[in-house]
Amino acid sequence: MLRNFTRQLSVSAKRLGNGTGTADVKNGKGTAIVFMNMGGPSTVPETRDFLFRLFSDNDLIPLGPFQNILAKFITWRRTPMIEKYYARIGGGSPIRKWSEFQAKKACERLDEISPNTAPHKPYVAFRYAHPLTEETLKQLLDDGITRAVAFSQYPQFSYSTTASSINDLYRLSKVHDPNGQIKWSIIDRWPQHPCLINTFANHINDALLKFPEEIRKNVVIQFSAHSLPMDIINRGDSYPAEVSATVYAVMQKLKFSNPYRLTWQSQVGPKPWLGAQTEKTSQRLVKFDSVPGIVIVPIAFTSDHIETLHEIDIELKEAVENPEKVVRCESLNGDPLFHQGLADLVKDHLESGKLYSKQLPLDYNLGSVTAKNVFKHPDEFFGDRSKK
Repeated sequence: MLRNFTRQLSVSAKRLGNGTGTADVKNGKGTAIVFMNMGGPSTVPETRDFLFRLFSDNDLIPLGPFQNILAKFITWRRTPMIEKYYARIGGGSPIRKWSEFQAKKACERLDEISPNTAPHKPYVAFRYAHPLTEETLKQLLDDGITRAVAFSQYPQFSYSTTASSINDLYRLSKVHDPNGQIKWSIIDRWPQHPCLINTFANHINDALLKFPEEIRKNVVIQFSAHSLPMDIINRGDSYPAEVSATVYAVMQKLKFSNPYRLTWQSQVGPKPWLGAQTEKTSQRLVKFDSVPGIVIVPIAFTSDHIETLHEIDIELKEAVENPEKVVRCESLNGDPLFHQGLADLVKDHLESGKLYSKQLPLDYNLGSVTAKNVFKHPDEFFGDRSKK
């Protein structure tokens, strides 16, 4: 199935939104759907700039008053190694092509199921890689967009990820759209939406089939999510609870067929990060005679990127004693069930009339401790700013 959808990805190489309905959007009709994520370098030479933007982001990795200096140093130290990682997985991150493909498919279905808000035009806005938020915002304005949904592709909210993208959009909008041409709303979390739960459950079942039937029920399902510094978690960040909610909902869908654990990956630097660590836990599990195998599930990611293709598929398997016992379930990537569910999610959001979730104001109260030039309440940005 993945190969069939990969052949369709060439369509996404063209600039998004050149198809039917573009003229209507430019005339102020229709809705822009903006997929927001951290992104990744599409080519190896883009790695340095990507890392510098990432380590410069105080919302994601707070490094104190010397953030910019430390970001330059860390980038200098890590770039050669990370470039080798991207070269090893094919010369760059696939997250852009998957994001563009998923956005396109979701908008195609939205045109069918939500004619009142059609046409729907897909965009992608990345925090640290091209197309950057600023580039996409300028394109939205050039296209004459007046109604847009910011759709976070972090299913589980964190101030360090989702809010960082929101903050970036807010700051740039003050510069490029001070009069509020674009009326925004946001899908800021969706940790238990059926499109996420059902697709992951299907992919886990597919992965379990790779083990002999007589041992299958004892295979451990190890969910893995990107870790965060404890500095952020200790502010009351909702991320751990929402990731756990996703895990539990998936296991409910699977009728708790197997033992499972949630672990955390991608820690960087000497500061304490949320654990237990995925790699260390896997190393322990494969040694137990009672564990015939492990299915690794990248539960906080909507597509493949370096954390799945290198950190799990290569680094983790090289680190464990019995790599044949480890299987990673397929990411959401080109699954049509997932794309259809994304469209359903956006349709529900548009019909609800809500501009953001009930939790978002509290997220900002607790999370914006060190953030600069951000709103105090979401009402300051979302909705009709021309009337404020």
